[in-house]
Amino acid sequence: MQSCRNFIKLLINRSIDNRTVLLHSECLMKLPLVQHKTVLITGCSTGIGATTALMLKERGWHVIPTARKAEDLEGLSRVGFDPVEMDMADPDSVAAGCEAALRQVDGKLGALVNNAGFGQSGALEDLSREHIRYQFEVNVFGLQDLTNRLIPTFRQQGYGRIVHISSVVGRLSVPYLGTYSASKFAVEALADAQRVELFDSGVGVILVEPGPIITEFRRNAARRASETLNFDDSPNGWMYREELDRRAAQQKKPDWINKSPEDVAIKIVHALESPRPKRRYQITIPTYAGEFLRRYVPASIIDGLLIRKAKQKRAAGESQRG
Repeated sequence: MQSCRNFIKLLINRSIDNRTVLLHSECLMKLPLVQHKTVLITGCSTGIGATTALMLKERGWHVIPTARKAEDLEGLSRVGFDPVEMDMADPDSVAAGCEAALRQVDGKLGALVNNAGFGQSGALEDLSREHIRYQFEVNVFGLQDLTNRLIPTFRQQGYGRIVHISSVVGRLSVPYLGTYSASKFAVEALADAQRVELFDSGVGVILVEPGPIITEFRRNAARRASETLNFDDSPNGWMYREELDRRAAQQKKPDWINKSPEDVAIKIVHALESPRPKRRYQITIPTYAGEFLRRYVPASIIDGLLIRKAKQKRAAGESQRG
């Protein structure tokens, strides 16, 4: 297993150095610079959103962060922001938040960073229609609703940057995150279509694909899984319990696989400030590896790798249960 991991790492590093395997991700766009450095960032309670908001603020941007909970809005206010309440699953909240943000900058908004989202864990057979719909309401429908509300402003100005925070699983679907993967595949498709639709407007649509980042995302996903999944009636119940226990005890630090929110924020800054931003920004080695596998490795081999990992988890769980 270690030799396979080293081989994949070698291939990815070589592809990055030579700029040959993933050229489509490196292709640059030519866009007008943002004249009014004002940006609306969704999902700024913690992690990537909060870190990006602070980094852009330090660089002279007028940042309007959003959050859903009162305590998170208060926390943002304490560090010098004028945050806007926004629940991406509620169309009225999105509409009201959009209007409040535009009022705050006198209708001159330079950029939008769609960061808000969550991951619904669980095998697809264990998820209800309601749970799948809610995943899409937050990660897809709310994102596109907000984007569409701001495009008239960007068109009128003749410039604007739209950054969607996607995921490696928006390029390569993985088991037990199928609903989350599907929502990120949808975001990728929407961005690719709308980027072309806006070709003569001065507005750019950019994707950021983080991969494993050390935030509260995993713990939040575990918490939601504990609230939405029926462990007792599922054939996967034992695995859910062990995964929740593992994530609760997990204390990861940045390394060659897991990166910090600052690593993502740096890419977002480039996407907003560069005259030649990329269409896609990939952050971590697993993101490059996922893209490589999707494009060049047969589906049968990918399935085999994922099944092998699932079998290893099952064997480990059975041995622990004795």
